[in-house]
Amino acid sequence: MRAMLLETIGPLNENAPPLVPADWPDPSPGLSEVLIRVAVCGVCHTELDEIEGRTPPSRLPVILGHQVVGRIERLGEGVSGLRVGDRVGVAWIHSACGRCESCARGEENLCNRFRATGRDVHGGYAERMTAPAAFVHAIPDAFTDVEAAPLLCAGAIGYRSLRLTGLSDGQSLGLTGFGASAHLVLKLVRHHWPHSRVFVFARSAAEQSFARELGAVWAGDTEEPSPEALRAIIDTTPAWTPIVAALANLEPGGRLVVNAIRKEEGDKDALLSLDYARHLWLEKEIKSVANVARADVREFLRIAAEARLKPEVEEYALADANQALRDLKEKRIRGAKVLRID
Repeated sequence: MRAMLLETIGPLNENAPPLVPADWPDPSPGLSEVLIRVAVCGVCHTELDEIEGRTPPSRLPVILGHQVVGRIERLGEGVSGLRVGDRVGVAWIHSACGRCESCARGEENLCNRFRATGRDVHGGYAERMTAPAAFVHAIPDAFTDVEAAPLLCAGAIGYRSLRLTGLSDGQSLGLTGFGASAHLVLKLVRHHWPHSRVFVFARSAAEQSFARELGAVWAGDTEEPSPEALRAIIDTTPAWTPIVAALANLEPGGRLVVNAIRKEEGDKDALLSLDYARHLWLEKEIKSVANVARADVREFLRIAAEARLKPEVEEYALADANQALRDLKEKRIRGAKVLRID
């Protein structure tokens, strides 16, 4: 099969693209697994974290990609409830142990044996992949393959982040950074919390304009003061400076939810400007988001289908995966990026 391989870890370099096209052996489904012919795979900032070593793969070479949509081509031994030809998705959560205290609480995203698709096992930047049958997700008919792919990660992690804010309808929400996840959160809030006002903080004038198009009441630079104090803010950036700026924009008792698997080191000195009285006093909170659970993916797919919530998408060929990653790195973003595999 055709695949794009990550063979070495290092900075994203235009003169030495990180992913290498290759002919790779077709995978075969093991016990309780399915073989999927991949139609599309979303491109996520987490892939940059893998390539540059902030969350390094546990194997090399590895096939990246964890927003996968395709059709089941073969069933492994012991699989029931699925059929050849079913359209399914695979998300960041490839598997969890199912036995630890975290799994027993329904928090399999915190399992210490959590395995990530496209990091700990091969993912969807290829024509085929395998996945545990229990961890694939039915794709609602409301979505095309390309529309569905970003919902599996950008949408699901955005949904988890929004739930963790504790936001109620009528309370104001801030979004710092405006890529794939944040634009879906904005659409979700506009549909389910129609009395809540959404404020967007983004460095790019294009992202600010896009946010206003989608219904943000205000959009400004990452470090601008908000026109009003906000009940909650979701940070989706790879940097530290927006964390400090966001805390200053929270109302008393407000919560900042950090939706990032890793932060880059470039502006870590920004934390030195953290002032207790201005940024943390009056019972402000910071909460991180760790991975996703299967329930997050399935609940969000259902909600998105009911709401006809569709992402804005830019499509690339599999062979252009390096270009998609560069565009993501350089903030050339309007919605989500998806690779066409089939």
